[in-house]
Amino acid sequence: MVTLQLRQLVMQPGQQIQLQDVNWTEFEAILDELGDRHSTRIAYFEQVLEIRMPLPKHEKAKVLIGDMVKILLEELDIENEGFGSSTFKRADRAAGIEPDECFYIENAAAMIGKERLDLTLDPPPDLAIEVDVTSKTSLSAYQALGVPELWRFEDGCLRISVLHKGQYQDALTSPHFPQIDVVGLVSEGVGRSQTESRSQILKAFRQTIQTLLSKQK
Repeated sequence: MVTLQLRQLVMQPGQQIQLQDVNWTEFEAILDELGDRHSTRIAYFEQVLEIRMPLPKHEKAKVLIGDMVKILLEELDIENEGFGSSTFKRADRAAGIEPDECFYIENAAAMIGKERLDLTLDPPPDLAIEVDVTSKTSLSAYQALGVPELWRFEDGCLRISVLHKGQYQDALTSPHFPQIDVVGLVSEGVGRSQTESRSQILKAFRQTIQTLLSKQK
């Protein structure tokens, strides 16, 4: 049997590899070898490990969507803690994931000051975001970890999935922002990034949210 080190693998942006029959000890060792600042994204469920190298297109979209969520939280005056692309894992559920962006909202107070995550004690993020450019996000790990709400941006549109009895169901609105057309506004905003700057898009997005909220008062 030939054994390779991860440093021997060269991945180009947009590529992904899938490793099968990876036990939990091997998964933990791979995470250690990748380190805390790796540029790849990982997903692990029931001994199948996927490693992805994002494209610049992917990174731009995930930052923009994350910024729009931050604006929503600010304008609605909702306490939150952002954990970015932190690694979430539970050995007893054979699952691990690194979302593109994630936020604690209902559980924000419990996560203040947290520098290490232990999902046997800590809750999973309340909202996770994935941008699917070259591959589709597998729901299995997210379901196993119990993430209540998952946003996936794919093919130019935002898709919202809400966990119900252990399974994700598509939703037209976000439970965290029910009074806002998140699907339409986020999809439109990311689409405009082809011709407009990030600052222009976010300024217009904030103004739209402020206008909508003022009308609802």
